[in-house]
Amino acid sequence: MNLSKKASPFYYLLLFYVAVSFIVRIILFFHPITQATFSTVDTLSVFLLGFISDLFIFILMSGFLWLYLIFISNSKYHKPYGYIIFGLFIALFLYILSGKSVLNEYGGALPKIGLIFVGLKTLLFGLLLFLPKYRNPIRFWLFSFVIFLYVVLILQNGISEYFFWNEFGVKYNFIAVNYLIYTNEVIGNIMESYPVIPIFSALFIIAGLVTCFIVKKSKVYIENVPTFLEKLKISGIYVILIILSLFLIPALAKKENAQNIFANELQANGIYKFYLAFMNSELDYYKFYKTVPNTEAFAQLKVQIPSITGENTLRHIKSEASENHKNVVLITIESYSAEFMKMFGNEQNITPFLDSLATKSLVFTNLYAVGNRTVRGLEAVTLCFPPTAGESVVKRKDNKDKFSTGSIFKAKGYDVKYMYGGDAFFDNMEDFFAGNSYDIVDKKTFSSSEITFANIWGVCDEDMYNKSIKIMNEEAQTGKPFFNHIMTVSNHRPFTYPNGKIDIPGDAKSRDGGVKYTDYAMKKFFEMAKKQPWFNNTVFVIVADHCASSAGKTELPADKYRIPAMIYSPGFVEPQHYTNLMSQIDVMPTVLGLLNFNYQSKFYGQDVLKPDYKPRALIATYQDLGLIKDNILTIISPKQKVKQFQLTLRPDQKVATEFQIFYDQVPLKKERADLVNETISYYQTASDILKNKKYEKIKYH
Repeated sequence: MNLSKKASPFYYLLLFYVAVSFIVRIILFFHPITQATFSTVDTLSVFLLGFISDLFIFILMSGFLWLYLIFISNSKYHKPYGYIIFGLFIALFLYILSGKSVLNEYGGALPKIGLIFVGLKTLLFGLLLFLPKYRNPIRFWLFSFVIFLYVVLILQNGISEYFFWNEFGVKYNFIAVNYLIYTNEVIGNIMESYPVIPIFSALFIIAGLVTCFIVKKSKVYIENVPTFLEKLKISGIYVILIILSLFLIPALAKKENAQNIFANELQANGIYKFYLAFMNSELDYYKFYKTVPNTEAFAQLKVQIPSITGENTLRHIKSEASENHKNVVLITIESYSAEFMKMFGNEQNITPFLDSLATKSLVFTNLYAVGNRTVRGLEAVTLCFPPTAGESVVKRKDNKDKFSTGSIFKAKGYDVKYMYGGDAFFDNMEDFFAGNSYDIVDKKTFSSSEITFANIWGVCDEDMYNKSIKIMNEEAQTGKPFFNHIMTVSNHRPFTYPNGKIDIPGDAKSRDGGVKYTDYAMKKFFEMAKKQPWFNNTVFVIVADHCASSAGKTELPADKYRIPAMIYSPGFVEPQHYTNLMSQIDVMPTVLGLLNFNYQSKFYGQDVLKPDYKPRALIATYQDLGLIKDNILTIISPKQKVKQFQLTLRPDQKVATEFQIFYDQVPLKKERADLVNETISYYQTASDILKNKKYEKIKYH
């Protein structure tokens, strides 16, 4: 029998994978979120280079299939080899079962996974060894299962790429890596957001039919197991293809260099993008980005923050008035874009309470989130630090004992807490906040009587606010001021919340409903808070963690980073509109300024109410790092790339200029070198400070 027939399991699965990938690209190409016009060259690159990339990615993916197939043989069951191998399997199983294996050193679920895997291998080998009459049917069903598993994973990947694109407008990135880690929340979110049963029913039906076809066409491999020489030939060809793939896949990725960002994403292979994200969750700034000498970078930073000296951001903040130790409650709202609010032009009336509260508050009308993930928002208001390349500091190993808003309040004698309606284990929040001297209040601390409604992300906002009122009443009785940071959860897919609260049913799973319920719950919180004796001595800070969506035509679409923020404290903070450009990292230094705090600061964030503040905003993804200043967006990216865009307000926006959030981003014809250097100074110095541990908490004696 010729060798090509023996290799049939490989090329039938390859044809299926390439077909699924092509169909997914077609769907994403015409997806509503793909807001771009493709040139002929872009279209050819998407489909032709995308096809070649898929081809070589499958060669690597089929490595497990190759290992499985080359170890199929009859000779290994002959005496005495079969008994020796079986004995080794049993010994390995008992070794893992003892609890003293190398797997136990890593902890977690790894020992259990190892035990299950080795146990199954031992069982199956024993069956094939001791039941030779049933060897062929057992082998057939094992072969069918392996093919079925590959088919399911190929289909599952196609569906996952679609849903990820639907959410973020890109192929897999580091967010997908995070989602793989936090499977409980993510699977629960999928279960509650999409019609899972019909989708997976269809998936398994299609997978079954495809598997039957492939098994029928390729079962010749197990009916006539290749000889040792034939396996050597197959393996030789396969190894050559693997080497070729390892060379060509990165080379093809370098061809993803079109001006059209969507074209680059569509051309990319999702699995390879996932691999890159997994391997590069923290990016070395000095390796990937444009740099200047460190002395020059810090000298440039000193122009922006005049009071710093040397290669750090340490400076003394001194107030002319006496300190005011009011309580501070910081509320970060999940996925809350400026465009949801009436003052920014929304006509749906989905934020009636916040619209009303804004008229009584100091409102920051021109504020930008630093990123598009909750951990970035938490980092911004806690560390008041630029969004460095890769993961947020919240997610990094070196995330403890940092200089933070909590450390300042703690030094002033405050009780400091982080309150979250979900499990703070998610996104490493518990590790980060506990490691920075915050007490944690999360879902684990709720009694069953305190929970009226919950979904996969946690308890509803009303339950969280009820709990926070109870805790703040207890704190007030101690005589110490408190700083409490509350993170909301209800405005997150699947957007479920208690029915009967607003005019959009909770089971409608509507984003507008999530926004409106978030607003409703906050209204209830303030109604309760106003009845408490500590209310008049409290400053409330309300800011979004990030926008509802980050997808756009460019790397950093400015309108997808514009968020609402306000400070509310009747009789203390005068209602007004602050219209200068500012960053999320400036919110808490401004609050500390209002309280006249004297302290040693390392913050990059600044008190925007001080006369020496120079308006600018920092926005970023995990790779693209941006600075908005003088209506120009400067972006620095890996491979030392620099782009600049002129930001021009779009016409016909029906609100005052300070509330207009939509811009046309046109590539700048002539580079503004001063803004490029300023952008580099922010991000290079931030990377240097983190790398060299210069952002540690100040120890007071």
